[in-house]
Amino acid sequence: MSLSPASGIGRFYKHSAKIIRFVRHGCANRPFYHIVVMERRKNQHQPVIEQVGSYDPLPNATNERLVALNTERIRYWLGKGAHMSDPAAELLGIAGLLPVHPRTYMNAWRNRKAAAEAAAVEAAKPAETA
Repeated sequence: MSLSPASGIGRFYKHSAKIIRFVRHGCANRPFYHIVVMERRKNQHQPVIEQVGSYDPLPNATNERLVALNTERIRYWLGKGAHMSDPAAELLGIAGLLPVHPRTYMNAWRNRKAAAEAAAVEAAKPAETA
């Protein structure tokens, strides 16, 4: 399929919005994500322009979540005006490539609050049994 300038599609495709986002791979209960640059209007199962990283959200044997990023290409695409999905922006903020996403701060605050409440419950248990 050739995109002729007369159809108008060629001009749009060349300058259409790009987005950096996750594309899910893997099997059931074992997700694995590629961080890709693709057309904003396409869904995750359509062809991508470029893969710029990968992310394994499940902890491995040493309790690490593996991330691989091609920061040079990510900076290139951001400089070209590519948009960023929220999950990708959170991950790149934690990695130090972008400012930390506000949702990251909120999740940390909720985790600290839940840990403090759990510690208070644990501290109250021995006092009740004594």
